Amino acid sequence: MLSPYGLDIIESCLTCKMRTERLFCDLSAPALQSFENIKYATAYPKGAVLFVEGQAPRGIFVLCKGQVKMSICATDGKTLIVKIAEPGEVLGLSATVSGKPYELTAETIDPCQVNFVKRDDLLRFLKEHPEACFKVAEQLSQKYNTACHELRTLGLSYSAGEKLAKLLLEWSSTNGETAEPEARLMLAFTHDEIAQMIGTSRETVTRLFGDLKKRKIVQGKGSTLVIRNRTALKLIAAHNWAQKLLRSAHS
Repeated sequence: MLSPYGLDIIESCLTCKMRTERLFCDLSAPALQSFENIKYATAYPKGAVLFVEGQAPRGIFVLCKGQVKMSICATDGKTLIVKIAEPGEVLGLSATVSGKPYELTAETIDPCQVNFVKRDDLLRFLKEHPEACFKVAEQLSQKYNTACHELRTLGLSYSAGEKLAKLLLEWSSTNGETAEPEARLMLAFTHDEIAQMIGTSRETVTRLFGDLKKRKIVQGKGSTLVIRNRTALKLIAAHNWAQKLLRSAHS
């Protein structure tokens, strides 16, 4: 069934052909039926806000289709994008389980289908289905490990150039065509959004891309970016980290 936003709506988790080994997507038949009974399927347009940082948790949002930008805002108004959520991911889980406010703001990047489950229904569902409860614990542990990785990337990187190089390498390994010697990927984000991901300014990102193109490390045409020299990009990503290790060894 098509929604007003052009999405091919998945009407039931039980008949979904896109089920993978994700939380609430790979449950036993009885648990999945119980989940089906408490979830509300909704379609959202691009730019819709699912929840806001600091808001009391209403429940979880299971992303079925589309992408969602997860961001955090500083007191001075500066925004940092900490994650781009993909289909199958559960948003607002830790806040919903703990009862504390949402830690991030979730905004759709493109039209999305989302399954919403109220907090009280979720807690009751977890009590009734231990397998789902175990999966939640596993997911929260993974999120903690991911948060540590992101802090390491942002906190221990010296330069914006290093952070951008690491981001491009990560994208090329997960979403791009990584056949050597080149990798091709689609850039779905503006320079301003990329700047929010690595904690710098839009002007700096534009300058860095210009430098990478000048050195023929990357080549861009429209929304397509070709990494022509992955080795050089890896050296940029590792350079400042290696310098830090050397300085620490001699201090």
